[in-house]
Amino acid sequence: MNRIGLIAAGALLVLMIAASTLFIVDQRQVAVVYALGEIKEVIQEPGLKFKLPPPFQNVVFLDRRIQTLDSPETRPIFTAEKKSLVIDWLVKWRVTDARQFILNNGGDMRNLETRLSPIVHAAFNDEVTKRTVGGVLSIERDKVMQDVRSRLTDDAKAFGIEIIDVRIKRVDFVANITDSIYSRMASERKQVANELRSTGGAEGEKIRADADRQREVIVAEAYRDAQKVKGEGDAKASVIFADAFGRDPSFAKFYRSLEAYRSSFRSKSDVMVVDPSSEFFAAMRGNVEPAAVVPKRERK
Repeated sequence: MNRIGLIAAGALLVLMIAASTLFIVDQRQVAVVYALGEIKEVIQEPGLKFKLPPPFQNVVFLDRRIQTLDSPETRPIFTAEKKSLVIDWLVKWRVTDARQFILNNGGDMRNLETRLSPIVHAAFNDEVTKRTVGGVLSIERDKVMQDVRSRLTDDAKAFGIEIIDVRIKRVDFVANITDSIYSRMASERKQVANELRSTGGAEGEKIRADADRQREVIVAEAYRDAQKVKGEGDAKASVIFADAFGRDPSFAKFYRSLEAYRSSFRSKSDVMVVDPSSEFFAAMRGNVEPAAVVPKRERK
């Protein structure tokens, strides 16, 4: 029994030693092999690999995928106008030189983020202080991100990483000046609105004046044409009346009598004191030659 136990213990020990000499490198990782505290080998190819058992050799794995570093704090940055801005940013990076990365940061990626964050903030500070608020917010926003990325290139090489991208997530004013900025923006918008209203009012008065002028011209021309037509009609009527009266003088006298009646009895408030047997009513009595003399009227 003791012999079997020894054999089993020996086999188990051999298996443990063999297992400690084998390791698997994932395609998303980089393996760094240490030999007595020094970097012996950097393995980037995935698969089953061999090494000496501890303590002769140890393995540290680094993630080779793209990592994201967010701004850990929101410290104000002054623009060229001495306005305070708070900028939230992010940096995309990945390990490109595992040996250099471990020499500068050890095997923990959090050490890199702690050291890289102030460098990124300093780069943003240098770029923002050269620009105005309007430039940072809209006009030169892309240029700021490109310049910050260029500034981080040399520092990234020293850390053994590559900067993939730099982005500004949010730009805001410091809380104590936000109200004053909004008030100034509102007053500027009101000034523009008042200018537009005044310009529109002037244009409206101009349009109305032109319309009134055109209306007066159209009315005058219409009145002129109407008077012309009326004159032509009166002339034709006079010719027709003259011809009719020339053919029948008695009809002409009768027609004039009717015109005299129309003129005399035009208003209901008029009162006439006339002898019924006078010549004025001859046409009403059937006289073929009525008088066309209009008697004197009195008004109440």
